[in-house]
Amino acid sequence: MSKSTSDAYLADYLNEQTLAEKMIPTVGMMYREMGVIISVFGRKLMNSSTIDIIKAHRLGQHMVGQTLKLETTTEVLSALQQMNLGVSRIDIGKLAYNYSQQSSNESLEDYLNGAVDAANHGKLSLLDKPQDVVLYGFGRIGRILARLLIERTTAGNKLRLRAIVVRSKGKGDLEKRASLLRRDSIHGPFNGSIKVDHENSAIIANGNYIKVIYAGSPEDIDYTEHGIDNALIVDNTGVFKDEEALSRHLTPKGAAKVLLTAPAKGAIKNIVYGVNHDDIESSDKIVCAASCTTNAITPVLKVMNDKYGIVNGHVETVHSYTNDQNLIDNYHGADRRGRSAPLNMVLTSTGAAKAVAKALPELEGKLTGNAIRVPTPNVSMAVIKLNLENAATRDEINDHVREVSLDSELHEQIAYSSSTESVSTDFVGTPEPGIFDSVATISQDNSCVLYVWYDNEFGYSTQVLRVMREMVGMHIPQVPA
Repeated sequence: MSKSTSDAYLADYLNEQTLAEKMIPTVGMMYREMGVIISVFGRKLMNSSTIDIIKAHRLGQHMVGQTLKLETTTEVLSALQQMNLGVSRIDIGKLAYNYSQQSSNESLEDYLNGAVDAANHGKLSLLDKPQDVVLYGFGRIGRILARLLIERTTAGNKLRLRAIVVRSKGKGDLEKRASLLRRDSIHGPFNGSIKVDHENSAIIANGNYIKVIYAGSPEDIDYTEHGIDNALIVDNTGVFKDEEALSRHLTPKGAAKVLLTAPAKGAIKNIVYGVNHDDIESSDKIVCAASCTTNAITPVLKVMNDKYGIVNGHVETVHSYTNDQNLIDNYHGADRRGRSAPLNMVLTSTGAAKAVAKALPELEGKLTGNAIRVPTPNVSMAVIKLNLENAATRDEINDHVREVSLDSELHEQIAYSSSTESVSTDFVGTPEPGIFDSVATISQDNSCVLYVWYDNEFGYSTQVLRVMREMVGMHIPQVPA
């Protein structure tokens, strides 16, 4: 390679860095002052580094077959900044790509005026007043939800994390809870500052005052004593699973609704956002956000059933070990789960395949499922074997899912991977609940095998957050729709 060629590569990269650096203050200003979350192919740019922004643009190679140039998205972002936008989520990567595919001579400004019409309302908030949120339990999902809520706090974002409820572990408990929020072995350090107010039993994270309430049961709490009212209680414990048990969360003063972040029993609505979130009614007091696996596989199964028809199938989950397993061999009430999680693959059961039917009734009785817990701390995989009514080739299936992931109502639920080198750790922090691995797709006549990765912590938590917004009537416009 000649020196002039190598210099050209370096010059291109330095130019990308310059453009990405210029984006950062604009993205921040648009979120704080307009309530607009800017993303590129589903990767939000809010609080992102220069390198994060450049990497988000490179996703275009997998999504649309070409790397998106920052010059193009910079032009889109500058035009959007001049508009009367309000609370919304706008993907400048998809807008830039869609505009490049236009056959007309329409100007960028004219195209954007039509494309972002749903967001051109100028409202800084979609709720009349702040919505109080309480996290009941502060484990893996609870802490990720806390991060997501804190990160999105602005004057216009009315979803407010007001408290967490835990059982006291004694001396130093508050400091340790704050430390677990501050540092995470999988998801990295907290993006901001965290302080502890020992006198008032509170954690202050990026200016968010979060009361830490110690209680043995829901009935022991009066939220109004802490200035909390009409709260959405998000149960992350998994202890309360049926309507009778979850109704206990509605006993305290100041509590209004309950969302369970685990599979529910009985007739409670199991919601997979993107598939059946329209089932949530304003009168619903108790809702379930299903499981991480159900959220990962249901959107893909819907896509396949709508296009090709599913006769029957089997879902095998290869799942990272979880906190309910033992580090070393010890007693456990469930079969096999007492054996050391970091040392063994553990064959166990999953109700995710059957739970799909609660969100997608047309698949009732058509799926079986099983699970293998494996020695990894996060990111799981579902191997889906389907028999179809209509035959489809590997390329046909892949092309269809790619289109859905790019431009459909399920674009937030399905990510698309075409990398031949990706492994589980590459998907840590993926916001979509399922990542379709197109390279691994197998098809023969009317049968196919699909591989879907999922960050069973972060990807699931983003779905929970979407259900939370739906429950409180916070319907954020998506652009492109």
